[in-house]
Amino acid sequence: MQPDFWNDKRPAGVPNDVDLGGFRSVVEVFERSCKTHADRPAFSNMGVTLTYADLERYSAAFAAWLQNHTDLQPGDRIAVQMPNLLQYPIAVFGALRAGLIVVNTNPLYTAREMRHQFKDSGARALVYLNTFGKLVQEVVPDTSIEVLIEARIGDMLPSLKGLLVNAAVKHVKKMVPAYSLPQSVSFKHVLRDGGRHGLKPVALTLDDIAVLQYTGGTTGVAKGAMLTHGNLVANMQQVHANMQQLDEQGHTIIKEGQEIMIAPLPLYHIYAFTVNCMCMMVTGNHNVLITNPRDIDGFVKELQKWEFTAFLGLNTLFVALMSHPEFKKINFASLKGTNSGGTALVSAVAERWKGMTGVTVTEGYGLTETSPVVCANPHGEHSRLGTVGLPVPGTTLKVIDDDGSELPLGERGELCVKGPQVMKGYWQRPDATAEVLDAEGWLKTGDVAVIDADGFVRIVDRKKDLIIVSGFNVYPNEIEDVVMAHPKVAACAAIGVPDEKSGEAVKLFAVRSDASLTVDELKAYCRENFTGYKVPRHVVFRDSLPMTPVGKILRRELRDQA
Repeated sequence: MQPDFWNDKRPAGVPNDVDLGGFRSVVEVFERSCKTHADRPAFSNMGVTLTYADLERYSAAFAAWLQNHTDLQPGDRIAVQMPNLLQYPIAVFGALRAGLIVVNTNPLYTAREMRHQFKDSGARALVYLNTFGKLVQEVVPDTSIEVLIEARIGDMLPSLKGLLVNAAVKHVKKMVPAYSLPQSVSFKHVLRDGGRHGLKPVALTLDDIAVLQYTGGTTGVAKGAMLTHGNLVANMQQVHANMQQLDEQGHTIIKEGQEIMIAPLPLYHIYAFTVNCMCMMVTGNHNVLITNPRDIDGFVKELQKWEFTAFLGLNTLFVALMSHPEFKKINFASLKGTNSGGTALVSAVAERWKGMTGVTVTEGYGLTETSPVVCANPHGEHSRLGTVGLPVPGTTLKVIDDDGSELPLGERGELCVKGPQVMKGYWQRPDATAEVLDAEGWLKTGDVAVIDADGFVRIVDRKKDLIIVSGFNVYPNEIEDVVMAHPKVAACAAIGVPDEKSGEAVKLFAVRSDASLTVDELKAYCRENFTGYKVPRHVVFRDSLPMTPVGKILRRELRDQA
């Protein structure tokens, strides 16, 4: 489609383009925001709140320590492996201010995955939480990592409380297996020592790499998407532009410096990284970090303490929260928006969420390779369930067939994206880059989509998850959407398995929320809702399904097992 196709389709207040000349780097956005919003709260976690001024001071100390006590140079890679704690934004913005490239690392990685990512990125430094010390000790000798900075959960708490928390984590909860890393420096020492030095500003450009974001590795080996300062600044401004939407009275819905956002999704994941770390910077808003969203009891207790206005989540998390008996006691009076991303939103879940909170879940769409936001639904009543909304300002989309020819509106094909948020390429993988990124800057997403006449985009599936039954295309998302609406199903996934008669058949894995559900009952329900070739031929009940740490069901693992 032509870029101007969407110009008259965006809601009131949302511009059609973003000014990319406003900032020279992520660091400039950060430093300007910390000045503007100095006294406002930036992040809260475990009962402690950091203002923007605190965040500026601590990250400057972190950067100054790196500059004065290591031989790390601008452009060197530093891995950060941490759950949602206050130390995360301090380390990340500190590293960026020292001119380093941040390698976001999933704390739940196995030794094999850590080794691959550290070696592939050539990381020379690592900031980690002591609960992973044993794995770090095992992996570090095989990598180029020389600088180790060790955080503890209680680092940012008042000293006595911090000591108690650290002791409990180690001795009561037994979360710190024995290890020996004598060369590591404590996070608290880095902040104390770094605070004695001045930060030497580093010249950065929009073309410099800010982050190496490894893609989940759904296709073979995990690759590092090179996201530049320009990519991140662009996406931040694109999401910010979307927040300019006006309500019926002509006021912006999202107010600068007044929003409190609940942040349960891991900050090392690109979706939360851009929305919680970057966008809130521009708007001076407040993020409440949830360290362990799997502890639903603790999560619900935390929610009861805040008059929060925004919530970032995804399907599996919404389901878990709504099943908790105390969820109904949370005060949703201030809640303006709930955003879903990272994985397809199930309609039945979105409707239940609206029924319980009074707020529509707005779904967006993005990829690691696009920093990540490509599309977002308008706010409130303008949102359209079952779509991922409209492309963010400054973004163009097209849908192509297998030969690469552009398809007309309403036809399904592979979605391609062009815009300032599209990555520079995959780190040291020119061949893999050339497979997805063409000379004109179009990125092939590997997702099958339809662009409707009014500009709304529907993602109908992953290209490679397609199941072909007797020549008919079956899209797993459709099967899963309908099965999830069954009251006795808690989670499910559909894959294709070889079949003598039809080439492939649909196999359904389901987790029951009610033990009385039988295979026959579920098959009968499917027969009522699907045309013959879509009905799952095989139904298997499981206690759980394999998932990524962000809650995305891994169909590939199920295919491998099948």
